Amino acid sequence: MSMRISSALALALSLAACGTATRPDNRALAAAEANQQTEAADDGRIACAHGDAAMAHTCTVDQLQGDHGLELTVRNADGGFHRLLVTRDGRGVIAADGAEPAKVTVRGPAEIEVAIGADRYRLPATVKGATAK
Repeated sequence: MSMRISSALALALSLAACGTATRPDNRALAAAEANQQTEAADDGRIACAHGDAAMAHTCTVDQLQGDHGLELTVRNADGGFHRLLVTRDGRGVIAADGAEPAKVTVRGPAEIEVAIGADRYRLPATVKGATAK
């Protein structure tokens, strides 16, 4: 059974990260991004981009509890999609299928960026060891 992420964006990924903190001079930017994420969460969309395009809240995420754990299907506005598998070993997510691996970058204590090929997605996450300063 598939479940679309709702206003709470209930996805909590546990990542083992060290010392990735928001710098004090970036607090205003971090607050603005958090506000944008909250507003986007209300309509069930996440920030994403293709290639060098700017991030926009145009993608959706479906969740499915599969045989191998929690699977995410991230859907682009143009109909393209990627399937991700949430890991429990500190990597966050991996590509569930396809030839290209998922590259995960920690963006802060509550967000990761996942790149697969030319597509990039920002997902909410609980990052262990990361605290906002």
